[in-house]
Amino acid sequence: MKRPDIYSYPAIFFTDGDGWEVRFPDIDNCFTSAPTLEEAILEARYVLEDVMYFREKENDVIPTPTKLKDIEASGDDIVQIVVASMPETRREHSQKAVKKTLTIPAWMEDELKKRIDVNVSLLLQNAIQRELNLSRP
Repeated sequence: MKRPDIYSYPAIFFTDGDGWEVRFPDIDNCFTSAPTLEEAILEARYVLEDVMYFREKENDVIPTPTKLKDIEASGDDIVQIVVASMPETRREHSQKAVKKTLTIPAWMEDELKKRIDVNVSLLLQNAIQRELNLSRP
């Protein structure tokens, strides 16, 4: 299933006296905080991107966003739309390294031990890219 490039959800920003907290009424376990409103706005985007990435990865239900006008806020709370840009988030997560165990002949290991200038992980990555005709995401 093709996932959208952008998710837009309403968030409620409220001060706790020491800083700002943010929660997304439509998404369970999606919240953050920061010392200033400006930082809270940035953090809200980052947490929304991460939560939506992992929901996609786990094939969790992606909730329909509530309309901004239907969000109830109290007092000095600020309600605004937060936009998650997913292509960059997906790319960042795909760049994370994963550990692989491999087997090579003993004579190759002996040769590699002689070469302190060779990064075996990088060598393997380059070989896989070349062999499979891949380009970096």
